[in-house]
Amino acid sequence: MSDSPPIDRPQTPSRAPHSAAFSPLYQQIKGLILQGLDRGEWKPGESIPSELELAARFQVSQGTVRKAIDELAAENLLIRRQGKGTFVATHNEAKVRYRFLRLAPDDGRTGVSSSQILDCRRAKASAEIAAALDLRAGDAVVNMRRVLSFDDVPTILDDIWLPGSIFKGLTLESLLRYRGPVYALFETEFGVSMVRAEEKLRAVAATDVQAELLRIPPGSPLLQVERIAYTYGDRPMELRRGHYVTERYHYRNSLN
Repeated sequence: MSDSPPIDRPQTPSRAPHSAAFSPLYQQIKGLILQGLDRGEWKPGESIPSELELAARFQVSQGTVRKAIDELAAENLLIRRQGKGTFVATHNEAKVRYRFLRLAPDDGRTGVSSSQILDCRRAKASAEIAAALDLRAGDAVVNMRRVLSFDDVPTILDDIWLPGSIFKGLTLESLLRYRGPVYALFETEFGVSMVRAEEKLRAVAATDVQAELLRIPPGSPLLQVERIAYTYGDRPMELRRGHYVTERYHYRNSLN
């Protein structure tokens, strides 16, 4: 049995994320597992208790727990490993690392990616940035700029804004020292997991600065992808404005 402290059972309406009268039981269990993830009870990369242990903890059937875990695994929040158990997804995992990146090569060949951090500084949030991150205008934010290349060809220019109160220790020096995905750094150093995102797309022309950094002629067509990434509880943690060179790539998404 798990040694973790008990939390409210699903029938307790004040703690369950949805009303018991309207939400299927497995959805309530899913919500309670998400609460545990949000609190850091099980950290990225760690295993969660077995289905039997969770069923005993929540006093429901194992099948109800399995259905809740199936949904969380389908959403890439949990990862099942045959014979080992179920683990909290981490952006260090190859399957999860680029799950928000929808740019795909036209020839189907995945190139070698590399990231170059150009800048990282603290600033005051404009009204637009504040609204996206659920802050007040003038609140502190961390502003990053980086170039993502494939096979040494600059392909994506990202401008990123993060809540300054949460990412206090994030500096250019710490980013340059880190060797891994930025989202994995956010998990390990700041306890922030990006679990879902919303995007807006539009076609734009490259400015002089963008053209220089992406090594393309000024005015070249770019795909602008504006993304807001959320952690547990639908709390916005990142505004990212990416400019994509699509000469050899396309944006691909699956709709169910």
